[in-house]
Amino acid sequence: MKTKIIFVFLILGMIITLPVFAQSLITIKTNSNSYKEGDTVVISGNVSTIIVGTPITLQIFNQGNLVDVAQFNVAEDGSYSYTIIAEGPYWVKSGEYTVRASFGEGNVAETQFNFSPKSDVTATDIFEVDAGSYGTFDVNYSINGGTVKNMLIDKDIFALIVIIESENDGSITLEMPRDAFDAKKQDQTDDTFIIIIDGIEVPYQETVTNTNSRIITINFEEGDSDIEIIGTTIIPEFGTIAVMILAIGIITTIMVTKNRFQIPI
Repeated sequence: MKTKIIFVFLILGMIITLPVFAQSLITIKTNSNSYKEGDTVVISGNVSTIIVGTPITLQIFNQGNLVDVAQFNVAEDGSYSYTIIAEGPYWVKSGEYTVRASFGEGNVAETQFNFSPKSDVTATDIFEVDAGSYGTFDVNYSINGGTVKNMLIDKDIFALIVIIESENDGSITLEMPRDAFDAKKQDQTDDTFIIIIDGIEVPYQETVTNTNSRIITINFEEGDSDIEIIGTTIIPEFGTIAVMILAIGIITTIMVTKNRFQIPI
């Protein structure tokens, strides 16, 4: 009798510890693993058992935030398909998006895809910086995650100020001409720039350095606007004509002074 009881408990223990596999009635897939803003996303799948009067609820999430939601019925053969354009006020973050399809109670299927908004596309251009009486100088740049609104100089702090509109986290790469803007030590070797974004000093990466220019890359966050790049030298205060006029003035002053103190014979 005792042996039978032990045997029953062993069987019950085996039943309890056996893994339980729950098979969902619904499957899901997308027509691509990666999309850009404006692309067409096709979500499809099948249900193995049709539950009359039960629709499919479709949800799209990014980092736990709901991006889109839809509800529709299954076809007579158990298949379903839903099409959406990847754009709108909630399609703003790059990264992995999760698509979740729910059908009835406890029947859930998920899949993922990567999404890149337009702000992640790198824009390359040349900005003509107004240097006052000196004229202008060009700064080649590329940016992703935002757009450049303006570039200007502040002679008082030897700074190039880049004003951006950042729709996302991103970076900007600037090729700065040495004859207009640079950072030098007293021995004329290269010094590091000071980079300040909205009042906070941040690091940067210098990728190329040659005799004509320096190329630096600065990372920024969504919402950042003013990037100050502080060096040690900036464009001359006077253009060529102004320097000539100044030189003539100095020579004239010397001649007048000489004549004034000349002793007559």
